[in-house]
Amino acid sequence: MNSERTRLAALYGGLLVMAGVLLLAIVYLLVSEGVYAGIVTAVAPAVPASRLDAATAAPALPTTDWARTAVLEPGQVAIAQKVGTAAGDAALSQLLTVSGVSLAVYSALSVALAWWMAGRVLRPVGVITARARRLSGSNLHERLALKAPPGELKELADTFDGMLDRIQELVAARQRFAANAAHELRTPLAVQRAAAEIGLADDPPPEKVAWIRDKLIDSAASSERLIEGLLLLAVSDEGLRRRERVALDETTTAVADALAAEARERSITVEVMARPVTVEGDAVLLDHLVHNLVANALRHNHPGGAVRVRVGPEGLEVANTGPVVDPATVPLLFEPFRRARARRHAPGEGAGLGLSIVASVARAHGGVAGASANPGGGLTARVTFPTGPLTRPPGPPVSGGRRSGPGTPS
Repeated sequence: MNSERTRLAALYGGLLVMAGVLLLAIVYLLVSEGVYAGIVTAVAPAVPASRLDAATAAPALPTTDWARTAVLEPGQVAIAQKVGTAAGDAALSQLLTVSGVSLAVYSALSVALAWWMAGRVLRPVGVITARARRLSGSNLHERLALKAPPGELKELADTFDGMLDRIQELVAARQRFAANAAHELRTPLAVQRAAAEIGLADDPPPEKVAWIRDKLIDSAASSERLIEGLLLLAVSDEGLRRRERVALDETTTAVADALAAEARERSITVEVMARPVTVEGDAVLLDHLVHNLVANALRHNHPGGAVRVRVGPEGLEVANTGPVVDPATVPLLFEPFRRARARRHAPGEGAGLGLSIVASVARAHGGVAGASANPGGGLTARVTFPTGPLTRPPGPPVSGGRRSGPGTPS
């Protein structure tokens, strides 16, 4: 029995045969209990009356309702009992023979029916198995689309199709990621090569050499930022290796303080409202999450703009002013190397991994990252957690209120 069909056929066939044996046994017992009395009752009136010998004891008369109303001689009953015994034995013997033959035929039909039924039941499983063996990167678009009544196997097939949908989306995202990463890495390498081959040709003057050096340093720094972003994205995608209680409000305030100088340079006002809240997770990854959101709000803004940061039991929210963003493109910004505007290759420009890292870190902590376009321009990004962050006991506020000075986090 090395296949499920054989096991099911043996189980179904065995149950049917056992039911047949039980049915025949019950019939035999019921028939054997009443066959003798029935024959005596039917035969006795037809037996001629005769006198018994004195030494012969009078047999007991039948106790059936018919016998109580019939007038029988003792001799008639004795002869009827002998005939009934012989006829009953013969009838029961014939019943056993016919029952045995019937049971054999029934058993054969039961096993054949069980084999056929097991094949019918397991046919969708065979379809799923064959499709799974043929799956590859080139035919992930194929689906089972099993046409069957609602049931466990239909649910299994639909679950398999849903799994293929998720795998196809994941493979497509990885392919886009690899292509975009290759493109992003090729750009600084091309700049470095062009600067070295063209800028340093024909014994350039010292000022040109200095310019080429600065260009190469900027290109190397851009490559380093890209590689660091890719490594951070890979680490967050692996999930959390350790968990600790992290004060999200304190982390947010520290990040805002660290970015205060950049906010002043851009003439942007930062407002932080943080209520005490604690999250179970990785402190380093949560710091990167907050930093990427606030830095993204600063760099995709305009002079004189504002950034509003809110932290509380409902999660983290960062809203900023800036250029108008098409609402249809907002979900795409959480994919790697996606930007709201075309890349300008300006110094200090990000690698396009900020929001994708935010989404990855949020998933690692069981949360969800999302954003919406503001009617007047800019974005409002939110990070929420399924059960909500763990709030610390009430204490002095970490920060609050709005500071009017540009770039001064509260």
